[in-house]
Amino acid sequence: MYSKFQKSFVSSFLIALTLTLAQVAIPQANAQNVRPVTITRLFWTDRDSSKLSYADLVTTSKWNLNRGWVTNFPALDDSTQSLTSISHVGGIVLAGVQRKSDTASSGWVAFEPGAFEEPHGNHNHLKYSRRPTVTQMKLEPGYFNPSSTTIFDNTFYLAGDTEPRFLKASPALLKARGSNNAVQTFSGGAGGPLAVVNNSVGYATWKNGEGDNAGRVDIVNLQNGGSVAGSFNLPASSINAATVNSAKVFFATADGIYWTPATANAAASATTASPVKLMNDQDGKSDEPLMTNSLANHRNWVIFTAGQGPTSRLCLINAASPTPWLVQLPIPVADGLSLTDPAIVLSLGKRYAFVFQDRVDASSTMQEQLSIVELDPNRDQDFSDAKIQFTMPVGASKVDGRSGHHSVCFDAYGRHAIITNPGDAVLTILALQDMKVKARFQVGGTPEGTIAIGAAEHFH
Repeated sequence: MYSKFQKSFVSSFLIALTLTLAQVAIPQANAQNVRPVTITRLFWTDRDSSKLSYADLVTTSKWNLNRGWVTNFPALDDSTQSLTSISHVGGIVLAGVQRKSDTASSGWVAFEPGAFEEPHGNHNHLKYSRRPTVTQMKLEPGYFNPSSTTIFDNTFYLAGDTEPRFLKASPALLKARGSNNAVQTFSGGAGGPLAVVNNSVGYATWKNGEGDNAGRVDIVNLQNGGSVAGSFNLPASSINAATVNSAKVFFATADGIYWTPATANAAASATTASPVKLMNDQDGKSDEPLMTNSLANHRNWVIFTAGQGPTSRLCLINAASPTPWLVQLPIPVADGLSLTDPAIVLSLGKRYAFVFQDRVDASSTMQEQLSIVELDPNRDQDFSDAKIQFTMPVGASKVDGRSGHHSVCFDAYGRHAIITNPGDAVLTILALQDMKVKARFQVGGTPEGTIAIGAAEHFH
């Protein structure tokens, strides 16, 4: 028989053992029941196969990429067709399909991305339970052959490859299956970039590098029938990019950057167009023209890269000034590398420009880099104090003309950057809070042109 003391000791031991086992079991049970969180939904094109891929970026104790396919997306013949671009606005993704032969079909495909917001009391929750599904498309031989897609005023605009016309596509109407007026065709321009003011006036440029149409810009009335209200020629052989900011239209040409005042009235714009060259005279010494292939916007600033090797720099134009002025931030770039077009993100109150340093020669083995510039360190909305915050090595590009460069996109909250490494067939996930790589995923092919839709799910 146990004594009273022995019974008390055994009872205490059993209680302690039970509590200890419970404390061990609870974390195990919780670990098994951790709910996966979708961080964002990604879409990217494969240059090798002309296929469109999508995947949900998911994390629990580790990162995963759950891949799938867009319902009813057409199979393309990579020998005669290619995906030129994918863009997202207004709950629709629009993909341009370009033909490589006269007999192949070209045009566009619109689909809902499947990521959406669901009302939850006084706020919304992001959901990823729907599969991306095509809503409308038009692919026909001899139809419009798109070279690029841009977004102005929450509307898609597609420039043609060489033909003197462009398309305007409404996301709301592209969502409505069966709508027959979602896409409008306008005369003007021929293969060059577009700029649009208030969905009312289009500045459609010509790709011609010589002849009467070299540097030509058509001013198109996007209301009341869409007639060409007038034209002017920039004093340059070719036009590489165009954009709108602060009631001004900016053009990047072989001769430098030009701008002209803009209004929402085509006739008025046609009579007041008077292109002004932005002088590269910050130090009063350089006559080198500001040449670039892309113009990005953030707030009242137009942002682009220029130069080669030791003259490489990030350029920022204050478009809100009556006489726009230029800020130049030198970026150290080794010979054999060249800066890519900037990608801009607002993240945790900070504004960053991402620029890659890609190989000039595709056969080179030089280490490529990513430079991250903080645009407004003191947060006074003046980007004159922009500075390089961080530089890191990245995987390989696979440059072929203007394709095969690194690209980057960001989740809707600006918490993560998703980087494509076309030469390595890898997607890299970078957390912007600490600038640390969180995961790398081998996806195959030549991934480029990625976009991200939505941000991290929230459960409560």
